[in-house]
Parts: sequence; structure tokens; C-alpha cells
Amino acid sequence: MERFAYEDPGVPDLRGGGRYLWWLVTRQPGRSAAGAVLATVWLVLIALTPYLLSRAIDDGLEPGDLAALACWCAALLGLGVFNAVVGLLRHRTMTKVRMDANFRTVKLVVGQATRLGAGLSRQTGTGEVVTIGVGDVLTISGALTVVGPGVGSAAAYVVVAGLLLSVSPPLAVVVLIGIPVIVLLVGPLMGRLRGVETEYRERQGTLTARIGDLAGGLRVLNGLGGKGLFADAFRRDSQLLREQGYRVGAVTSWLQALGVGLPTVFLAVVTWLAARLAAQGSLTVGELVSVYGYAAVLVGPVAFFVECGYQLSRGVVAARRVVRFLALEPLMADGPPVGPAPDIPADAPAEPSVLHDPRSGVRVVPGSLTALVSARPAESAAVADRLGRYTGSAATWGGVRLDAIALPRIRDRILVADNEADLFAGTLRDLLAGRLDPAGTDDAAVGRAVHAAVADDIVLGLPDGLDSAVDAQGRSLSGGQRQRVRLARALLADPEVLLAVEPTSALDAHTEATVAARLRAARTGRTTLVTSTSPLLLDQVDTVYYLVDGEVAAVGGHRELLDGEPGYRALVARDADPDDTDPDGGQAGKTGGRDAQEPEGAVR
Repeated sequence: MERFAYEDPGVPDLRGGGRYLWWLVTRQPGRSAAGAVLATVWLVLIALTPYLLSRAIDDGLEPGDLAALACWCAALLGLGVFNAVVGLLRHRTMTKVRMDANFRTVKLVVGQATRLGAGLSRQTGTGEVVTIGVGDVLTISGALTVVGPGVGSAAAYVVVAGLLLSVSPPLAVVVLIGIPVIVLLVGPLMGRLRGVETEYRERQGTLTARIGDLAGGLRVLNGLGGKGLFADAFRRDSQLLREQGYRVGAVTSWLQALGVGLPTVFLAVVTWLAARLAAQGSLTVGELVSVYGYAAVLVGPVAFFVECGYQLSRGVVAARRVVRFLALEPLMADGPPVGPAPDIPADAPAEPSVLHDPRSGVRVVPGSLTALVSARPAESAAVADRLGRYTGSAATWGGVRLDAIALPRIRDRILVADNEADLFAGTLRDLLAGRLDPAGTDDAAVGRAVHAAVADDIVLGLPDGLDSAVDAQGRSLSGGQRQRVRLARALLADPEVLLAVEPTSALDAHTEATVAARLRAARTGRTTLVTSTSPLLLDQVDTVYYLVDGEVAAVGGHRELLDGEPGYRALVARDADPDDTDPDGGQAGKTGGRDAQEPEGAVR
């Protein structure tokens, strides 16, 4: 039984688009060779058909020899039947060649996406991956058509030239010169197509990414009144893509027109020359018919040349995109330490220990609830990434460099919970379980995590509770519900160290205040760090680090910083009176970079 690239796709050649296509061919040498041989036999037998027809005319029809005529007609029938079988085998084999390339590339792309992990979104856009998976993979597989018909066309060209040489050397010279001239005329268009196709693919990837962004944030955009603005921008980009598509179509139409038109003109020229020779008595009637048949047969190989060149040009463009994606490296891999560090891998601290980021100056004390505040949320998130070893840094854990510790040890004990982390399709129970076994998850633990994340109403609102199906990326949930599900998932994992990036940014003031209080209670005795500018959450933490340009500018309690740090107060409370609090100790209004009153349509 033949095996395809379902398991190990192999190590691809990433030195260029052309080399990647050749690697796909060499990964299935037997099947590729069979496709080339079958295509060659198929086209050569088609080229022999005019010869048999000429013999039937000259040996049977013209002299009136019925036996010879019947014999040559039987040979034509047998050749046609046999070649039909060969054509069927050729098509089946080439389909397998293309499907193997398709599956192999898909396997590599999916494996690379898994390998990049959380760093995928930081290195390439969603649109790029979608464009590769939807369009480029099919284009690459189609380019391998050159393995069969391309090789066969070259063989048929040589055979026809040889047959014509036995009939008329001048006509053979015309054929030998004419076909290369046709290929040379089409050649410049191939380079032009490669250029416009590359630009088109780049624009297509950008537009696809924008579609995903719009779909994910449409409700928020609508609530903020920005839907029209983004719609206009999308409309402009789509019009530019359409115009680029017209340019691609213009080059493609010229290629296809020349692929059919030039061989037809060539056929007419050869037929006219053969007719003149027949009128002069240099060719018999049968030879005239055979010359016409040879020239007509060559229309197919020439069209194949042009088509293969077209497919190969597009395939190289698509392969370059795949190669570029496959060449990406994880932002932080389980390998040698970055920079000066011990040569021998160190063990993770046996007990809860201090996490320290020298670059920013942040120190996360074990068992505490710590917050990072910055006017630029990306700076706070970058600190969390360094402390979670998602990017290379000199961060330490208990005095030991994180990049000197085996990555699985870190992943088992330190969890970075991003507020935009992926939610895969499945039941709500599966989403909450994450990497845990849903069947082995304690219902009581699930209930505690759901309660701590103030997600009880989500469970109650679904028809089958925890067993209700949820769409991929939680599209059946609102933005605030998705955020609470992500927080509940992180709390259910119960890591030793939880680094939560903006865990309450999409929640209303009342829900956020409840989440803040319950989060502190749920993580009592455990190490927790959150990034936020919300006073409702900051009022619950033990220590706040105020960052300016990615470095610690001040450290202390929330109220202490409100009183003594003007920049912090301007960012968090917008210069509100620190004493203007509600009876429970929280800020009276919803501040922290968001308006006290949420816009219509804001997520919950």
C-alpha cells in the first residue's frame, strides 16, 4: 500500500522556492518517475498516430489494398485503446504526486505553527497563514504538473522532430527552430507574472488578516463608532487587491492566449509548407496527412510547455512564502541559554522563588499579588513574556536564569495567561480544562474556578451548561465572556506562578470589581502577577510596579502611588481625587484608561 506524507513529512529544503519544489519531487522519486514515464509514453504514442494514419493511406487506401488498410486501421484502434489506458494511469499517478505535495506541505505548515506556539502571532499575521493554507498549498501542488506532462512534452517534441526528419528535412528544421522561438516569446511574460503574482499574494495576506481582525472586533468597533472607518479602509484595500488581480489576470490571459495562438499559427505555417511540397510531388498524400498530424500533435506539447511554465512560475512564488514561514524560529526554544549562562542545564527552584526581570527591574515575590502598570500595555506584556520565558532575556527564577532551565519545567509551574489566548472549538468544559484531561477534572475545582472568574452566569446561560458547545475562538460568546472563560481556565490550571495579561480589560466596572476580589482570594498563597491600569484591580494587589519606557519608575501600594506619583495618578485615576472612593474601598468610577460609562455596544 502506497504511503503519503501523513506521518513524517521530512526535512524541507528552505534555500528557495525552486529548491523547495524540487525537494517535493525528490520526496516521492518512484511516483515522480512513473508520472514522467507514463506522460512520455502517452504523448509519444499520440505523436505516432499520424504515422499509422499515413501508412493506412499510402499502403492501403491509395493502392486499394483492403487487407493493408484493415491492418493499419486495427493498429490505430489498438494504439488508441492502449494509450487511453496509459492516459488513465498517467492521470492517477500525477494526481498522487500533487496530493502528496499538498499533504506534505500542509503537514509542514501545521507542524511549524505548532512549533512556533505562542510566538506565531508575534512573527507573522493570521492572514499569512490562512493564505498559505488556502491558496499557496494548492498552487504548489499544481506546479508539480511539470513532472509529468512537462517531461513528456519534451520527449514528444524530440520524437516528432525525428519523424519529420524522415519525411522532409526542411520541415524538421522548421519544427526544431519554431518551438524554441515560441518558448522564447512567452519567456518574458513568465518573469512579469512572477512579479505581479508576488505582489498580489502579499496584498491578499494583508487583507485576509484585516478580515480576521474586523470579524473579531466588530462588536467593539460598532460600540465605539469606528465600524465605518475600518469599513472604508477595508474597502480601499480590497479595491487595491482587485486592481492587482486585474494585472495578474492581464498577464495570465496573454500567456494563455499565446499558449494556444502561437502553436496554431505554427501549425498553419507547417501545413502550408507541407502542402507546397505535396503539390510539387516531394510528399505523398499520406505524408502530407502525417505532417499535418505531427504539427497538430505538437500543439499539445507546446501548450503544455506554456502551462507548465505558468504553473511553475506561480508555484515558485507560493513556495517562497511557504519557505519564509517554515524558516521562522521560535522566539524562545528549549535549547542553549541566550548570552552568558551556565553550560550545564540547571534545575528549577525546588520551592517558590523570586522571579526577577533585570531589564525592567521587576521582582515578583512568591505568594504575593503583584501588578504592572504602564501607559503602553505592550511594555507590561513584554515583561510577562520575559518572566514566562516566551522571549529570550536574562530573567531569573530563584537566582537561576530562566533560559538555563529545561522549558517543560517552566511550563509546568509558570503560566502566562494572555487576554487574547486561543479558544478551540469544543464544549465549555473542554475549554476550561485546557491541557488537563476534561474527564479527570474535578467538578468542584471547575466550579471554584468559574466562580472566581465570575463566569457562573455563562454556565447558567448555556443550554447544556459546561457540556454546551462553544465555537472556535469563542465566537458564540461576547468579548467579556471570552475573557472570563480564559481567566477561569488559568485559575483551574492552578499554576505555582500565574502571569495574567490584562485579565479584566473587557469587563464592566461591577464585574471587574468582583473578579478582582475573588482573584485575590483564589490565589491566596500563590504567586500572581497581573498587568492592568484599572484601579478596581490595582486596589486589591500587594505591590504595584509603575513602568515608564519599560523600566520601573516607582514601586509601592496602589494608594501610596496615587498619593506620591503624579504620572501614575494621571494614568490610573486621571487625576481623580484619591479619596473619592466607594464605601467598599474601590474607586467610585470606572477609570484606569477607560471611561466611567462604557460606550453603547461595549462587550460584557
